[in-house]
Amino acid sequence: MFLPPLRLTGATVLRDGKLQQRSLAIANGRITKGPLPAVDLSGYYILPGIIDLHGDAFERHLAPRPTTDFPLEAGLRATDHDAASNGVTTAWLAQGWSWEGGKRGPDYAENVLKALVAYRPQMLTDMRIQIRCETHTSNTKDRLLAAIERYGVDYVIFNNHLEAALLLAHAKPHNLAQSAQTAGRTLEDHITSILDAKAQEKSVPRYLCNLAEAFDRLGVLYGSHDDPDGNARETYSLIGAKICEFPTTRSPAALANAVNDPVVMGAPNVVLGGSHKGNIAATDLIRAKMCSALVSDYNYPALSQAAFKLVDEGTLPLEKAWALISQNPAHIMRLHDRGRIDYGLRADLTIVNKTTRAVEATICKGRITHLNGQAANRFLNSEDDLPLAAE
Repeated sequence: MFLPPLRLTGATVLRDGKLQQRSLAIANGRITKGPLPAVDLSGYYILPGIIDLHGDAFERHLAPRPTTDFPLEAGLRATDHDAASNGVTTAWLAQGWSWEGGKRGPDYAENVLKALVAYRPQMLTDMRIQIRCETHTSNTKDRLLAAIERYGVDYVIFNNHLEAALLLAHAKPHNLAQSAQTAGRTLEDHITSILDAKAQEKSVPRYLCNLAEAFDRLGVLYGSHDDPDGNARETYSLIGAKICEFPTTRSPAALANAVNDPVVMGAPNVVLGGSHKGNIAATDLIRAKMCSALVSDYNYPALSQAAFKLVDEGTLPLEKAWALISQNPAHIMRLHDRGRIDYGLRADLTIVNKTTRAVEATICKGRITHLNGQAANRFLNSEDDLPLAAE
């Protein structure tokens, strides 16, 4: 149910690319105009709702321990609330489609897709699925495309874990045994899956091209994950996989920028001051103007934290730092109705306490999806006696 028509006053609003002291009106789920009952949000920022293009945090809600599975509906609800409480209004959950099996296998992916459709009527956040498609899965092409059409998947990222698994098999077989256990397989069965994937090597280029052609027909956006060098990025770009997600070095990011492909990096990388794997630091790419958007990766709070850290370090002003998690992701995904605050657009808003920088309210399509702290008192004790206050 939409909020009653209201006007948010006293806050600093990010609008037209600038921080402004002005009121903001909402009605019927959209940004609107006119004198309406007021809620005083002095001392707050009103910012465009956060759009997260890649999140793994849902995995820990579905399985808090490696061998403990919660019902998918309960996991999705927990993910939904986690995202909303951190200012996220649109989120892609990164679900594997891989020879690795277990929670990264096609069976599990289809179950998640089905569960998300069933959960949608209760959904607070606009949650969608990003399929992380392993390149060596050519034997699943028809099944993958059928799932994408059936469940309306709009985003796919190509991924290649095979070489790492082969190296692990030779150098650290104990770790490979852990991967097998996580996937619910014996070590022997897991090794067989790796070898079966390796046997598809020659069919991979044609497979990716066929998928790219189908994605273009279906309107699916696609890209690649963990590009190690410029050659890899160029290859993916040439087949239409334009989104460069988590490049591990500077060269793929530079190549992507040269051909106007968006580069996506992890917000935790910014918050923690670099990659725990020793890859290129997101902040370095931001300073070089080579990063288009930041994503939650495995931690929703990192999104807003990263924006404010960039401000504190003098890397970007808030309006540009926040664009990395709102306007720019909306542009990448061609979502023209969100990512900005303007008349007629969705009322997707993240309301942040200026002093604590805590997200105290989230509004998604004109509905409150998260409300706490002093902001809750402001909404519930409005002088204009909003219907909300009486509920």
